Amino acid sequence: MIEGRVCRCTALIASLVLALSFLPHLNDAGASSTSTLNWTVYHGDAQGDGLASSIASIDTATPRWTSPELDGQLYGAPIATSQAIFVATEENVVYALSPHTGRIVWARRLGTAVPSGDLPCGDISPSVGITGTPVIDTVRNEIFVVAEQLRNGSARHEFYGLNLTNGSVETSVDVDPPGANPTALLQRTGLSLDDGRVVFAMGGNYGDCANYRGRVISVGENSMAPEFFTVDARAGESQGAIWMGGAAPVVDSSGDVWVSSGNGSVHSAGAAYDDSDALLELSPSMHLVQYFAPTSWTQNNQDDLDMSMAPALVSNSLVLLAGKSGIVYLLNRQHLGGIGHQEATLNAACNGNIDGGIARSGDVVIMPCVNGPVAIRVTPSPAKISVLWRSSVSGGPAVIAAGLVWTIGLNGDLYGLNLHNGAVVHHVIVNLPANHFPTPGFGDGMMLIPTATKVIGFTTTSP
Repeated sequence: MIEGRVCRCTALIASLVLALSFLPHLNDAGASSTSTLNWTVYHGDAQGDGLASSIASIDTATPRWTSPELDGQLYGAPIATSQAIFVATEENVVYALSPHTGRIVWARRLGTAVPSGDLPCGDISPSVGITGTPVIDTVRNEIFVVAEQLRNGSARHEFYGLNLTNGSVETSVDVDPPGANPTALLQRTGLSLDDGRVVFAMGGNYGDCANYRGRVISVGENSMAPEFFTVDARAGESQGAIWMGGAAPVVDSSGDVWVSSGNGSVHSAGAAYDDSDALLELSPSMHLVQYFAPTSWTQNNQDDLDMSMAPALVSNSLVLLAGKSGIVYLLNRQHLGGIGHQEATLNAACNGNIDGGIARSGDVVIMPCVNGPVAIRVTPSPAKISVLWRSSVSGGPAVIAAGLVWTIGLNGDLYGLNLHNGAVVHHVIVNLPANHFPTPGFGDGMMLIPTATKVIGFTTTSP
């Protein structure tokens, strides 16, 4: 392990302050919450199942509130505790919003975001700052983010832990991999917790320009130096982005980390495998435990056919994988088998990319096809996968709540689909655009919808 630059910030740093509320605590006066659901990580739990089982109903007739215009574009999902809603923007601003009114309780700016023109390529503009969805450790009362910053004219990536109550900086760690070119790296995945460590991943900017390698990174919450797993790690290799449409690495009950990797630089069938276009299981210390890649992995590399969906841990014995090819692979979770050892394959499940996090209810998995969610049923014995329904509502990764599948359309509108047949039950015209791969979140009595620069809250009720 090579240590990165590590510092411990114990006091407020004046240059990082955007604004602070002068309230003594985060709880506003107002209506009492109707749900105590904590949605503290992308899609709600360590497995990224996207299932809000404690929600009985959602009032979509009229939003309860719309937040003020936020400083910077939103690419991550809202997360929440029973005290506040939290979002982070591409201007490196972390916000705490009131769950009752949507107003800004506090805001913290974490350095200067990188102007898009300073990067070799990409499609986030006008600046790149915090892209991945943060994660919250309620025991530590801390929220963690990774900020891309401009310092002394150069880009860099810094990991931060902020106090939930007032946004003060508790932790700061340099997480750029040794020897890497930070301008070529984008921290796109959400962040996950793994027994005292925070796990996330990096890939390249849109366009796969410049020289980068995909990385999975684990950082201790107590300012411990980062540990890295590198895709395409051999001399002369590159790429292998881990981005997953913004989904967070999946952490199983043993603490192992599951991610999917994108196209690498190896195109020759006779070359050694490079960990690209794969499902990777990593130990908590970032060592490869096992992997799966299709026999077409070298062709996938040539055709930019990433594995770009978060792995779906369907049971203790099965896991689903998919990506830009639209092919779904059902795998033996205990024995991924290396190259070409899937239990079952479903071709043409989607006629577009399958990018982002999943939603799962029992043996039904909602696949994040950008052309519209696809419901897959998994049969364990004999191992089989089949399409339950396809929706034509194009949008971002879905979640499941109140018996419906919820997705944000490419037009920014909100749709609630019947879980059993995909029929549109609710269509809420939002009239505000959303960025790539938008996905709902849930907080204290609210369903939270991110637009490009605002958050909209709809009231939920519990059973």
